[in-house]
Amino acid sequence: MKDFEKIVAKNKGTVTIQDLSGYTMIGKGADGSVFQLTPEKCVKVFVNEDTQKKELNALQIGQSSPIIPKLYEYGSNYIVMEFVKGYNLKHLLKKEKKLSEAIVGKILSMLDEMKAVGFTRLDIEVRHIFFNELGEIKVIDLKRAFYTDRAVPTKLLSGLKKLGYSEEFLQHVNKLNPSKYKEWKNLGIE
Repeated sequence: MKDFEKIVAKNKGTVTIQDLSGYTMIGKGADGSVFQLTPEKCVKVFVNEDTQKKELNALQIGQSSPIIPKLYEYGSNYIVMEFVKGYNLKHLLKKEKKLSEAIVGKILSMLDEMKAVGFTRLDIEVRHIFFNELGEIKVIDLKRAFYTDRAVPTKLLSGLKKLGYSEEFLQHVNKLNPSKYKEWKNLGIE
């Protein structure tokens, strides 16, 4: 972490991917790259500073929530946050080969928690839902949390369909929350 602090100081508060060549890259997407800094911390380096501001805003507002990774520090183009040790939902399903009622219950609670935090985008992709070592959910990639208005998890449902779990998911939803099931069953995703 001291090396990272030296990089930030040298670059006057910014970080480049080249600066992090000594760290392990754990993710890369259109918005930026994520590197593990320590066993507890990672850094996301953004391509666009506006995207960084949107994600930072969501992380700051969500700090009281157990589903949001802990925020440690940030600069103009990066955010240092909690490294979630565990699997994303996609990997969990490939590993377990089933979608349990308990997992669906946690996902429904996660969606309720996102709403309680004030997020307007309650839709989240399968690959952005993580389960830590204790089986608790953490949600990553929150840049659209306040900038998209979507109360129905269509991306989640379509991602589960691609993986072959949408029917199983909706069966559990029907048992756990029949009103949500009625709302979601006719989305044409099943």
